[in-house]
Amino acid sequence: MTVVYNRVALIGLGLIASSMFWSIRRGNLAKEVVGFAKSEKTRDKAKSIGLCDHVFNNLKDTVKDADLVVLCTPVGVMREVVEQIAPYLKKGATLSDVGSVKKAVLDAVEPLIPLDVHFVPAHPIAGTEQSGPESGFSGLFENRWCILVPTASSTPKAVERLTRLWAGMGALVDQMDADHHDLVLAVTSHTPHLIAYTMVGVADDLSRVTDKEVVNYSAAGFRDFTRIASSDPTMWRDVFLANKEATLEILGRFTEELFSLQRAIRTENGKMLFDYFTRTRAIRRGVLEAGQDIEAPDFGRSLVEKSKSD
Repeated sequence: MTVVYNRVALIGLGLIASSMFWSIRRGNLAKEVVGFAKSEKTRDKAKSIGLCDHVFNNLKDTVKDADLVVLCTPVGVMREVVEQIAPYLKKGATLSDVGSVKKAVLDAVEPLIPLDVHFVPAHPIAGTEQSGPESGFSGLFENRWCILVPTASSTPKAVERLTRLWAGMGALVDQMDADHHDLVLAVTSHTPHLIAYTMVGVADDLSRVTDKEVVNYSAAGFRDFTRIASSDPTMWRDVFLANKEATLEILGRFTEELFSLQRAIRTENGKMLFDYFTRTRAIRRGVLEAGQDIEAPDFGRSLVEKSKSD
């Protein structure tokens, strides 16, 4: 593949940044990839596994001469990071991010960006329940969507260049405005995570009564449904607070649907339950047909492990 950027700087070295590095390196998409982590422990781990061509302990040196700077931190600290790096961003560089909320990031970050820097927010809709620099692998973005949210400072050339990078990493690239993105993700990601966290909490309460039977005898339904509840708590705290309105709207609709199903069970309305499950099963089939999951009981985890070993 053709080199897209000479120097890429990744700020925050967790799952997404780590996977970006290995994918960029696999496709030879940049001449140099450098990284920054606030924690010395994280920096040491990154260095020990060969993550990034150089790992810095300060933001100034990290972004120096970088053609692309990617914020891979929780959304709650992105404003603070941009305040620190703004004076050192290269003229004509592109600043991007990988946060799963876009409107709050835009509001917090865009006013701080120099006029000669292009801001192109992004959200790769890919991940696992793992975190940390050692959790990344080159195949994470294969056939997964990456949403770009162009801003007033996003020139067509900057958007096209970032699109080529994500496509080179295997992603399917689309564009949305920030509000629409946040509503869509509230349905497809944010609310499901909240429900998963809640279900684990319910099971934990119940286990105290039943001598941990819920945990000991977890069937595939509970195990797979709640897998995402082991995701990074800092990231998800920031996501829910940053995307409060959209999440509450979808959570309200979910509650209405749940009450409807509750009534159907109470009144033994089998037809309503059957019709509802048939309709939702067809929607799930559409997810499989779109190539966004596989029909396997392990939710594709074995494929993740295979990608890490390749």
